[in-house]
Amino acid sequence: MTFKHTLLRSVQFVVLTALFLAFYIGGAMLVARSLPPMTLAEPGPIPSPWDMVVVGAAHTLVIMLMILWSRWRGWRLMVAAALAYYGAITFMTQIETAYFLSSLTVNAGTLRELFLMGMPTAFLFVPLAVVILGRATEPADSGEPNDRLVMPVGQWLWKLALIIVAYWVLYFGAGYFIAWQNPELRAFYGGEDPGSFFAQMQVILTTDPWLAPFQALRALLWVACALPVIRMTAGSPWRAALLVGLLLAVPSNLGHLLANPLIPAASVRMSHMVETMSSTFVYGLIIVWLLHRKHSSVADLFGLGSHQPPAQPVAR
Repeated sequence: MTFKHTLLRSVQFVVLTALFLAFYIGGAMLVARSLPPMTLAEPGPIPSPWDMVVVGAAHTLVIMLMILWSRWRGWRLMVAAALAYYGAITFMTQIETAYFLSSLTVNAGTLRELFLMGMPTAFLFVPLAVVILGRATEPADSGEPNDRLVMPVGQWLWKLALIIVAYWVLYFGAGYFIAWQNPELRAFYGGEDPGSFFAQMQVILTTDPWLAPFQALRALLWVACALPVIRMTAGSPWRAALLVGLLLAVPSNLGHLLANPLIPAASVRMSHMVETMSSTFVYGLIIVWLLHRKHSSVADLFGLGSHQPPAQPVAR
């Protein structure tokens, strides 16, 4: 990478971060009038306005990587990146808001506006970033074969079942061993620590029997967000895994740095940030590991077998 190229990408990063913040603030204005007073929310560990700059830079970096590492170009890239970003950052966050906070601080009108809040960044900023990064008019792809996500239906089914189990382990494990250890967080949700993970799971399954099925649905929705990224990312599967992990973990969870009247206590937000950022990053790696290609056997799944690429026709 030449100095000129590095300078260009640096300038693009600064410009795109500034544009992202403009779209982000514009979207936030849609919901600001429906939220409790911001004065009720404690500030995070980073002083304002630098907390907003950090969040904006993180979003921008992930979006840039998604665009620059893609084998797709033009409208195909714009649509795929916008849908993946909106799904992972806004939709997945707000359906959990609807589940956990609707009875505490959020009404139906506010929930609707929370879903609208992320649309400017996803469907206006992301396509604009594709243009600014010079990926709007280049060739559609390199012409190389793409076997990402190509596998028999039966393999899809058992892998998705395994993915749901992995998500349950990560979600409930991180929820108990990280977030639930914070007394302020337990007080916010009106819960207690029964003393062990298995006792906590018994309480959850007894008092909230719909939570496990709901999180199974979220596990599959996370997969839906990851699929276009897996399919369109060029290079090594590890690159796709890193990108999916970052997309699922960083942008939405880093938002806990910002004062939030829906979760006013800073310690509660920080516990959630550590809990969800760590678990969703690992979950993103697992999704790509299982789904990026067909596996011929369990040994092949764990890298102990030989993966033979599809045979290429012999030129005659």
